[in-house]
Amino acid sequence: MADSSTASRYHEVVAALRRRIEAGELAPGDRVPSTREITREWGVAMATATKALTELRHLGLVRAVPGVGTVVAERGRTGTRTTTTTGPATDARTSQESRPAAATDRTLTTERVVEAAIAIADAEGVSAASMRRVAVDLGVATMSLYRHVRDKDDLLLRMMDAVLAASPLPAEPPDGWRPRLDLVARTLWTLFRRHPWLAPTMSITRPQATPHALPYTEWVLAGLLAEGLDLQTAFTMHLTLFNYVRGTAVNLESEAEAEATSGLTSEEWMATQQPAIDRIVAEQRLVTFARLAEKEYDFDLDALFEFGLQRLLDGCTELVEAARRR
Repeated sequence: MADSSTASRYHEVVAALRRRIEAGELAPGDRVPSTREITREWGVAMATATKALTELRHLGLVRAVPGVGTVVAERGRTGTRTTTTTGPATDARTSQESRPAAATDRTLTTERVVEAAIAIADAEGVSAASMRRVAVDLGVATMSLYRHVRDKDDLLLRMMDAVLAASPLPAEPPDGWRPRLDLVARTLWTLFRRHPWLAPTMSITRPQATPHALPYTEWVLAGLLAEGLDLQTAFTMHLTLFNYVRGTAVNLESEAEAEATSGLTSEEWMATQQPAIDRIVAEQRLVTFARLAEKEYDFDLDALFEFGLQRLLDGCTELVEAARRR
């Protein structure tokens, strides 16, 4: 009887959410109720809520967005992200279905090569943007790409520079060092959100010579030196800020890859881990952690970024004020 009741509630949740989507109550891009919200609204177990969202994703009605949650899919779009290809037939089919009309070797330009590579990396991860795959999507021979880029490393550098060039900082910076650094951090976060592959490819220990990245550094240094900080401290603050934004953003690409591999959103994956976590908490009597679990912490990467950014800037305030006093 219990199994029959659970199945009935599962179908009820799926049907209700499907009606909301098909009626337009939940429009494409709108976030659908999370597993925790479903458990509260329908009084079902977490496993049932997870199963319901999985079924909606299989129906092509919803898709998972790393760091955001499950949202209503655009018409004709599936919810899964493909990170691997199986050969020329798959590449050609992807090209025909989702790419612009093929170029010819004569009309091929460096810009078109870079744009095609960015589109692939945005949709499937940077590992999918091989020279061969880019050539297939453009409808040209792989060797023709080498007239425009030296190799995959050169292509990646041009991809990074292109997306940075598309989001220049304003010519007139805001007044004050904190609004200036805040704007830089948010601009980078938006870029990393739009291109999840970007953060992992940028290095802080071996920085790439990217023309449109250096103006970001210049912007930060100029604002801090104007407050009286020495160049060494100002550059250290810049690196700390960049490393915080980048370090938070690297989770976007890894989460997308994990989701594609497992077929589970982060919430669905956490639901599978809950029994093991509960067992550890009980065995080790982790009473404080148990209280956190009872509160059903709502993990939000954007909220985490916002909290950390403000605390980081708070910490920099003391250095700036000390420099002003000197």
